[in-house]
Order: sequence, then structure tokens, then C-alpha cells
Amino acid sequence: MSAIILDSSLVHYEALGRGRPILFLHDWLGSWRYWVPTMVDMASSNRAYAPDFWGFGDSDKVVPRYSVNGYASQVELFMDQMGIDNIPIVGHGLGAVIAVTFARQHPERVSQIMMVNMPISSEHIARPLSTFGGGDNPAKAILGRKLKSYEEVDMEDAKTDGKAVMLSVRSMPDLTDTLFELEIPLLFVYGKDDPLIRMPEEDLWEDLDENVHSYFFENVQHYPMLEQTSKFNRLLRDFLMHKDNWGQYQVKDEWKRRMR
Repeated sequence: MSAIILDSSLVHYEALGRGRPILFLHDWLGSWRYWVPTMVDMASSNRAYAPDFWGFGDSDKVVPRYSVNGYASQVELFMDQMGIDNIPIVGHGLGAVIAVTFARQHPERVSQIMMVNMPISSEHIARPLSTFGGGDNPAKAILGRKLKSYEEVDMEDAKTDGKAVMLSVRSMPDLTDTLFELEIPLLFVYGKDDPLIRMPEEDLWEDLDENVHSYFFENVQHYPMLEQTSKFNRLLRDFLMHKDNWGQYQVKDEWKRRMR
């Protein structure tokens, strides 16, 4: 287990591989652990980092920092400590919200973002996540029978401070304007059957600039990186490789053909 002290508080993280750094940010439900299959896949060409946010996994429980802005500050401190100037980010749920928020605050430090099952506003967070009132083991309480069970999530869920979930959900900003402001390559990824996060309305896709793209996993819920791991990993690799011409790459339908 690796850990560092950021602003007088312990932050647990794991790192795999060698090469260009890439940062994985976890969701409200879970920790760094469910990124392991993707981190292992990326390790041959990248140095993959996955920290636990404060209040999650093995990081310290520090209630005053349980907010989107507090976690964006944690990302900044983490990158500074690791000596990383600029990095692609893969964020899931809360992690995607934090990635976009951090990129808005520090656009020079983020090269591209894959946003997995990200709510663009509080209105896109469905019950019971939006109404969670704290308590023990939030993943067990929230997921219930709504989602498939995954060992990578179940192993860590009891470590989560329920207040970290509740307070960070309450701090959820509206990211609509931010999506228009960012000029880096952005890729929305959604499991179309996710009962916790609602996808943006269809007219949003028509208005967004050419740097913003989307991909939808059929018959997938909240964890596409676990439900269709190989396909998710190939999508990520291609997005990293073709970030500057992803639109043209999709138009050719080359990626979809490879997935059949």
C-alpha cells in the first residue's frame, strides 16, 4: 500500500506500470480498487495512478474536505506531490465531476478527460444516491438490488464514510457551462442501463463543440469498466491514441467495427 501526506492528511493511492502518467478517479461508491483491471491493462505503456479521495478507501476521513472543490484540491496536491504537470484523467461518477472541475480550474494541467457515467448536474443524480443521508456502508445501502454486485466494489465499500458520499453529492455543481468552456478532448461514456446516473438530454449533444464526444454501452449499468472490461479498456486506449482526431476516427466507424 502506498500513502502520502497531503495538507496534513493521509491519502492512500496505488500506481502500476511505467510510461506516460494517467490518473484514475473513483466514484461515490467504491475506491481505487475497481480500477485495477484497467490499470493492469494500461501498465504496459502508462504509469497509472489511482488515489482514494478523503473519506474513501484507506485515505483519512476529513469531513471539512468532503466536497467537489475539496476533492479537486486533493487532485492538485496529489499531482504536485507526484511531480506531474499535465495528465489525462479517467473519472467515474464523482471522479468525473472532480476531473471536469479540476480541468476548469487548471486547464493547463489536463490533456483530456474520459467521463464515465458522469452527472452533469444534481438533477441527473437519481434516487437513492441523491437522497442518501449518511450512515455506514453507503454502497450496500444505495446499490441494494439496483445494481449487479462486484467483488472490487464489495471489498472496499465498508471503508467509506457515509458523510463523504452525502456531502459531496450535495456539493454537486451544474457542469453544463463548463463543458462548453473546456477546449481539451472530452469523451462521455455511459452505461445505458445505469439506475443511478441519468444521461444528459439529447439536445446537449447537438450543442457541444467538436472536442466533446460520447459513447454508450448497451446493456451496461454503473460500472462499464467492470461489466465490459475488455471493450472499456480498448475504448480508453483508442481515445488516448486518437485524442486529437477522435471525431474523424469515430466517423469512419473503425472502432465500432473492431468491437464486433
